[in-house]
Amino acid sequence: MENISNASSPKDCTSFIFECTGQKVEPKIAAELWPKIIQHKWVLSEKLGRDVGIKVACLDFIDNVEPMHQDLHDAQRIQLLKALGAQMVDRSIWDTISDTQPPKQIVNRRIILPLTAIELARKHAVIPPRTIIFFGPPGTGKTHFVRAIAGILQWWYIEVSPSTLMADGEDRLGANLKTLIEKAGNLDEVVLFIDEFEEIAGSRDHASRIDKSITNEFLKQVPLVKRREKKNLLVCATNYIRQLDAALLRPGRFDCIIPVGGLDDQGRRTIFEHYLRDTNRGDVDVDKIISMIALFTPADIEYLFLKVRQLAFEREYNKGEDYRVTTETFVEMIPTVPPTLTDEIIEDFKQDCANYTRY
Repeated sequence: MENISNASSPKDCTSFIFECTGQKVEPKIAAELWPKIIQHKWVLSEKLGRDVGIKVACLDFIDNVEPMHQDLHDAQRIQLLKALGAQMVDRSIWDTISDTQPPKQIVNRRIILPLTAIELARKHAVIPPRTIIFFGPPGTGKTHFVRAIAGILQWWYIEVSPSTLMADGEDRLGANLKTLIEKAGNLDEVVLFIDEFEEIAGSRDHASRIDKSITNEFLKQVPLVKRREKKNLLVCATNYIRQLDAALLRPGRFDCIIPVGGLDDQGRRTIFEHYLRDTNRGDVDVDKIISMIALFTPADIEYLFLKVRQLAFEREYNKGEDYRVTTETFVEMIPTVPPTLTDEIIEDFKQDCANYTRY
């Protein structure tokens, strides 16, 4: 075994380190450590005035440089997180969602609590969900909910869109999807979010060969995500749940299918007041404005504030005096922001809730 110092594969290095120290080291890390161990053998031999042997050098190095081994592991993890565009989300984003919103109550009960009250969940054999779909009309805050989950858990947030996966061509989407899920699956405490899910996992009934292969790949990957021991979540969002392949919607694939629809009055108020805090304002009758934006989504409210603030900025610039946003400013600008929701969209969403919701 001493001859391993001359030439060795990562697998050989791993086996030798385990034989010497009893510690299991991943082959890639073992290969990175090995030149350092060889150098350490020379330094230790010079220091003691005799050839200490590779086995003694290995044991001494691992025992005394254990933090370095951990640093290498952490460095690789950080490098992978950066490559995947991971970011940390502030906890406060959770508070921008009204407690009266049904999705927040569902998310808190089914996802957050089992992942934070771990011992209690284990006592009652409650298994936290690992795979989740959010569905609902455009602009209703699905992405916001996923970011809020990452924020309140203080897990890494990685967002992916179909266009990113198709960067190398449509025929590479399936392979890129597999690589992405495998990489994220090797990380702890990660929320992997795939938006516009219907573009990746549409129904195979009338799909092209490529589209079918992509959906098939996703059907393979979802069970693998659920079997991994790492603490992570795969969350997908779609505006058009009816377009998803039926096999993905059956029990056993995704643990939760959660609707995110229109806001109630309190939900609109929470979001409105969140944006109002950073607005140069005077007198604003919040109740009056809330009653005027009954069909507004969170995205619509954000856009309304963008227009109101721009108007205030231009008026102060032109007049050269302090301009404060008032109720009248909002009344003037609301007609310029067409609401995303309509009675027809709301009715379709109610039907989807009855057909697909599962948690």
